[in-house]
Amino acid sequence: MIDGKEPGELYLVATPIGNLEDITLRALRILKEVPLIAAEDTRHTVKLLNRFDIRTELTPYHEHNKKEAEERLIAHLLEGNDLALVSDAGLPCISDPGAELAGAAIEKNIKVTPIPGANAALSALIASGLSAREFTFVGFLPKTRKKCVERLESLKGRAETLIFYAAPHDIVQTLSILTETFGEDRRAAIARELTKTFEEFKRETLGELLKFYEENEAKGEFVIVVAGGEAKLEREETFDLKELYEEELKKGLSKKEAMREVAKKLNISRREVYNELLKLPL
Repeated sequence: MIDGKEPGELYLVATPIGNLEDITLRALRILKEVPLIAAEDTRHTVKLLNRFDIRTELTPYHEHNKKEAEERLIAHLLEGNDLALVSDAGLPCISDPGAELAGAAIEKNIKVTPIPGANAALSALIASGLSAREFTFVGFLPKTRKKCVERLESLKGRAETLIFYAAPHDIVQTLSILTETFGEDRRAAIARELTKTFEEFKRETLGELLKFYEENEAKGEFVIVVAGGEAKLEREETFDLKELYEEELKKGLSKKEAMREVAKKLNISRREVYNELLKLPL
């Protein structure tokens, strides 16, 4: 608050990931009403605004100017002015610096409001044919091979579906290291050019997908959805699991609540707890 003024509101506005018809009526209203829009690439966003005859002022906010821009945008909000934050496509704050601006606003007690809409990761997941009950969004993998291997090794035994982003020039390398780490028979799906004219899904194994893109040119932005693995608990851990589960039940927890607590303590998913309990004698 400055000079008795209530701070403005920061709106995190989802924009289309391809098809411009995917923008919501609420998003259009917010973009028209706010005095300023912070955009990852103003040249990209102005095309969207022109399509819907929106004349709101644009200002850049991206990885290379985020420190300077953050100070200016927070001041704008503290002066009582609303602000909309958009990325080039989809939800802001995912794989872009928007989360830092949102965090800075929250620290200043500025209201932060999500304006939901299109998202590439979830769009790929629901049409992948793989389980959407439990999943982890990983995003882009580290650029160095060493860090990439370390990241994937930490995910190798996870039972939930995994979601990755990849640029066209990285798709073969990404699929290669995924295949090497998870095995060529792990089921996966690739979504390319989501919601656009040449949208495409390929649902194969990692090995088959790697072979295809080694032989064919990769175009567009990619989402890779990978099936979860079969986690294997050591015998000692299995007995600990049963004991922990029974202890939680004695506390008066329901079966579902008890499994959740055991999963937390063993750092595994609730599904893994459930599967292991099914194997144990009654």
